[in-house]
Amino acid sequence: MRRTIFDLDVLRTFSTGIELGNFAKAAEKLGRSTSAVSAQLKKLEEQAGTPIFRKSGRGLALTDAGETMLGYARRLLDLNDEAAAAVHSVELEGWVRLGLQEDFGENLLPDVLGRFARAHPKVRIEARVVRNAELLDRVTSGKLDLALAWSDGTLTAHCEAIGEVPMCWIGPAEGQPGWRAASGEPMPLASLEAPCLLRNAATRALDEAGISWRLAFVSPSLGGLWAATAAGLGVTIRTPVGLPAKVRTLQPEAIGLPALPKLGLVLHRAEAELQPAAARLAELVQQSVRAALPGSNGLISQH
Repeated sequence: MRRTIFDLDVLRTFSTGIELGNFAKAAEKLGRSTSAVSAQLKKLEEQAGTPIFRKSGRGLALTDAGETMLGYARRLLDLNDEAAAAVHSVELEGWVRLGLQEDFGENLLPDVLGRFARAHPKVRIEARVVRNAELLDRVTSGKLDLALAWSDGTLTAHCEAIGEVPMCWIGPAEGQPGWRAASGEPMPLASLEAPCLLRNAATRALDEAGISWRLAFVSPSLGGLWAATAAGLGVTIRTPVGLPAKVRTLQPEAIGLPALPKLGLVLHRAEAELQPAAARLAELVQQSVRAALPGSNGLISQH
């Protein structure tokens, strides 16, 4: 049986197009013509031996085989890039200070730090998992080199938007939240301590919808918030990122809650030109976040 060997350049074009939601943008980013990109995608389907795209309205969507291919493409590219970094940057040394939201602490941080440490064992990393306001304060004061934070509209001198995540109403994994708008009772809201960007979004949405609410539980930590929500003390608002098994997203229309907007995610840098170790870590953070964001396997524009 003839062995299939996938072309990494083709896989990079495929993965980049999905990430950007547009293969014309992928062609521009990768320095190729759109016809060359089309030829690469055709080659990928031929190598796969099955369609990886299907028509969806005016655009394209991935088939089941396409979604499988995307997962493997990302893993192969990550390993390739990790190997290249390890070989070409063996002497990379230094100290990098990274800050993240609690939502990313358990699922993103181990992956990023593990990949970075394997490629650059001489680099020391200090990671701080704190709230949004502290992240921005620390990166602007130079106490952090990088900070991954939710967007509240604040722009630092050197920042880049890297995605959007839907905000969701969250309730216990088992059973119902125990509240319905039709009951006429104020909605019990579980929240982090103020100031909290998502708490503000929740109360604003409820006020605009004319739904009364009360603070049923306030926590200084995300772990406490998850415990209270799982116990049914109140409904909370977060994103699908890093949800523990003991809670779940709620369908707002089912219990009479308003729909919620998306929340931007921004990578802030202390300096325009980072030191090599910090610059490499920034690349890994962006790659991991974009792969993990909901909708990263979504529709692709053909234009």
